[in-house]
Amino acid sequence: MSIYEHTLNRLDGTPLDLREYEDQALLIVNVASKCGLTPQYEGLERMHEEYAGKGFSVLGVPCNQFGAQEPGSSEEIATFCSTTYGVTFPLAEKVEVNGDGRHPLYKELTAVADADGRDGDIQWNFEKFLVAPGGAVARFGPMVTPEDEALVSAVESALPH
Repeated sequence: MSIYEHTLNRLDGTPLDLREYEDQALLIVNVASKCGLTPQYEGLERMHEEYAGKGFSVLGVPCNQFGAQEPGSSEEIATFCSTTYGVTFPLAEKVEVNGDGRHPLYKELTAVADADGRDGDIQWNFEKFLVAPGGAVARFGPMVTPEDEALVSAVESALPH
């Protein structure tokens, strides 16, 4: 199954069709509002703004499975992201990324290994999956910031030509 066939809802409950991103580079990030890594929202928004016109988007996927660091409602998450970090990239409704309730999208994404050969469960908030046009996936750990040269280089290489 292609990642584009999975369904998510936006924070407002409307469907989020991943097929919209099939010809783009898409950075899927499990996000949280009360985490030490939450300031990565700032870099993710900068990256989104810089590359959006070149066929790129960030997709934030809130998750409350790591230290209960995303306890808010969809409205609270949307307000926090827009007022604190000026987030304009799409945000999905909260999902589980690990365990028996893992969203099917994350079942597929977690099969991909990162640069250290690690696959399987998400380690923590802000783990990143770069999906190139056509569906090839690269995985980056939570400590890889949006400014990290490895991630920036991968995004630039994945942009549609």
